[in-house]
Amino acid sequence: MAADRSYTLDDIEPVRHIEDVLRLEEVAAAHPGEQGFRGPSHWMPTGRVFGGQILSQALTAANRTVPDGRFVHSLHAYFLRSGDIELPVDFSVETLRDGRSFSQRRVQAYQHGEPILSLITSFQTVDAGLQHEIRPPAGIPGPDELPTTEQTLQGAPEAFRRYFTDYRAFKMRHYPSPIYVNVPKEDEDIPFQAVWIKTREALGDDPALHAAALAYASDYTTFEPILRRHGIPWAYPGLNTASLDHAMWFHRQARADEWVLYVQESPTAQGGRGLTEGRMFTQGGDLIATVAQEGLVRLPQFRPENFTKAE
Repeated sequence: MAADRSYTLDDIEPVRHIEDVLRLEEVAAAHPGEQGFRGPSHWMPTGRVFGGQILSQALTAANRTVPDGRFVHSLHAYFLRSGDIELPVDFSVETLRDGRSFSQRRVQAYQHGEPILSLITSFQTVDAGLQHEIRPPAGIPGPDELPTTEQTLQGAPEAFRRYFTDYRAFKMRHYPSPIYVNVPKEDEDIPFQAVWIKTREALGDDPALHAAALAYASDYTTFEPILRRHGIPWAYPGLNTASLDHAMWFHRQARADEWVLYVQESPTAQGGRGLTEGRMFTQGGDLIATVAQEGLVRLPQFRPENFTKAE
């Protein structure tokens, strides 16, 4: 069964299809009157379940319960506990409402019988209405004009390189630069970053699968605008990050296996937390989705044990 699979970095060559982690099986629900599903966990070097994985699985579970012809338009999630990569994740879906145009669902994700994520999501029929949208910032090079992750990580330690390349289900091209091992000084003052993303393999034509894949990818780089502002790369010794909550609004359907431009900025960081706002655009410049996430960002010099109580 898919839910019983376990993976290590050595198992993933080439990257397994994103559909694998989103292939949920039906199981008994945690509470009467709800619908239950189970999905596998990704390997992660931290030993914790990747936030994008559990977010996309929860959305997939909810989508399995809504009437045909309704597409997700928003989700709001809280990450409650760290997930264990050695265990599958159980999802329990509660139907909140099925109206004429909208359907709302609450999803709880469980391990060890305790909730690790709580999500509310809403779906809508295809409706006509007013239309307007912003466009992406001017001057961002196309994906073919930017170096690949493999190119930028040449010479990096193999395990580090493979984690950001072979293991990930998405290709990525950063502008102005990736921050894997260092942050160029001239990039710290740039108010936003942009990342071109698409799945490494083609997906089918199910719009729900593409929406879930975009939700999955939306969590990959949300900490980077925060870290970039302070000159902190992913390789910073002792860096500890964790997603706290995540919101996403889907404005129109799009494919995750075609290049998507993910433009992000961080308006604030304080109290060990940082906020990132992001927008996803098609390669033609159409606005696909808006994302907001607050995350925990801890550095060794700011840990509570390194402070002394004021006299």
